[in-house]
Amino acid sequence: MAITGKDHDRQAAGGRILSPLLHVVFFLSGIGTVLIGQVLPYFERAFSLSDGQLALFFPAQFAGSVAGTLISGIFGRRSKLKQATVIGAAGMAAGILMMNSGELSLVLLGFCLNGIGIGLTLPAINLLVLEMNLHRTASALSLLNFYWGAGAIVAKPFVDLTSNATSGLLFTTLLLAIPLAAGAVLLSLIPISSKDRPEPEPAASGGNGLWAMPLAWAIAAFHFVHVGFESGMGGWITTYSERVAGAPVTNLLSPTFLYFLFFVLGRALGPILFRYFNENRAIVLGLVLVLVGLAIALSASSTGQLSLGSIITGIGTSWIFPTNVSRFYNSFGPEAARKATPLFICGTIGATVVTWGIGAVSSVTGELSYGMLVLVAAVVLLFGLQAVIVTITGRRKHT
Repeated sequence: MAITGKDHDRQAAGGRILSPLLHVVFFLSGIGTVLIGQVLPYFERAFSLSDGQLALFFPAQFAGSVAGTLISGIFGRRSKLKQATVIGAAGMAAGILMMNSGELSLVLLGFCLNGIGIGLTLPAINLLVLEMNLHRTASALSLLNFYWGAGAIVAKPFVDLTSNATSGLLFTTLLLAIPLAAGAVLLSLIPISSKDRPEPEPAASGGNGLWAMPLAWAIAAFHFVHVGFESGMGGWITTYSERVAGAPVTNLLSPTFLYFLFFVLGRALGPILFRYFNENRAIVLGLVLVLVGLAIALSASSTGQLSLGSIITGIGTSWIFPTNVSRFYNSFGPEAARKATPLFICGTIGATVVTWGIGAVSSVTGELSYGMLVLVAAVVLLFGLQAVIVTITGRRKHT
């Protein structure tokens, strides 16, 4: 069927609206992703939960995220990325609203639904923006993920400003769910032109040869632990701050805010850093900073000391994730882009294990400070995995 001039005009107008709308939804997704860590203290008080019970919120959200990521892959193979984004944004909105149900089982279900929405939305929007900017992919994706980071930064102040003892999280969830639902509706109405969409690449021969290589699984194991560390730090820092301060920390420059702020700002150091360091050295430098930051944060007797530790930890971990993903692609070439799903699934499972592990250890020992030592163990393990990766890489180059 021929495209009429009117249809062409609609598609052109839709294209102009689509890009900023995707960025707005990605910003809201950043808030929705890290919201779990900011509302844990509220649910701790509302349901009189132990740290072990609080830890159940993380598997609920991350299990949903794994499912959403797998479903997103199905939509992607069928070139229905916009539909995945619409369903994901609507799922996040519904899950966030369920957090006000007053029933613990329904709240957990809400976190699971929010996770499904996150798993659908984040990969779909990344790929949509990639397809819309084929001639400037790096800058377009960097800008997009800055919006996610901005959402993560404002999540803590957003919760502090919109929640109180009287209304609980009602205004918080409404102010986040309504824009997400509106974004889903608007996205469903925007036509997308397929003229710039690349043809699917033919499947590489040789089956899953990439995942038969030890290096691929070593990098995936590193991803498992590091994403687990990031999620554990981001998920528990608000609750830990309250334990150190002895009261809710609601000032703007809270340790949580500073951690996410420098986590995002630190990524701007990447281009400068790689003038002097290769990928492996940059990762080691980041791990050293993380270990120093953790030592300061976990020995903190005041909010100020905890804030300093959070800043150093945020900077140190900021470039590790993109650098590890980069070396995965650099190690295996074009095949890696088509077969990276296990890598990202490992990251989501790692997030579940570490965040749950912190709460479990805290519940057994009765001290969240002991639970946070799981983060130290994760960094030590990362040093070991980094040594394994460097060894395997050296052998590959030699042979």
